[in-house]
Parts: sequence; C-alpha cells; structure tokens
Amino acid sequence: MRLDNVMKQAQKMQKQMMEIQEELANRTVEATVGGGVVSVVANGQQQIISINIDPEVVDPADVEMLQDLILAAVNEAYRKAQELMTSEMNKLTGGMKIPGLM
Repeated sequence: MRLDNVMKQAQKMQKQMMEIQEELANRTVEATVGGGVVSVVANGQQQIISINIDPEVVDPADVEMLQDLILAAVNEAYRKAQELMTSEMNKLTGGMKIPGLM
C-alpha cells in the first residue's frame, strides 16, 4: 500500500472518529439502583448528565446509604457509557485495538 493511500485512510478514519464522538455526546445511558430510587444518566462521552433521587430515600439518619446508592448508580452509568463508546469505536476499527484511540 502506498504512503498516500495510508494517509488518506488515516484521515478518513479520523473524520469518522470525530463524527462518532459527536454522536456519542447525544446518546445517553441510564443506571438505576435501589429499585429505582436513584437514577443516573450519562452520555456516550462519559459525562454525567443528570442524577435523580426519590425524596423518600432521603433519610437524614442514614446519609451513608444514600451516598452508597449514588456511588453505585454513577459507577454503573459510567460503565454503561464506556461500553457504548467502545461498541461504537469497534464499529470504526473492526475490533482492532489501536493504541491511544480510546
């Protein structure tokens, strides 16, 4: 393969990667814990978009439980966002592991 073909392929892949990243900013995943009393929404760029807490779970005598629920929901939303991003990037790379891509 000639060098100019390799460069064209690299530029095409870079453009596609940027398009995927823009698309991921608009896609969301949601994680709920505690039977739905805490939910966290993240986008495909692994940013937390919102946190919803059912007022009934807010107990000043048991703040630690609420903290644990929030932490679990955030971690699950982050995991789902990573999974979404990896899935979309694998479509671009055909599953090849390219150092520094993700």
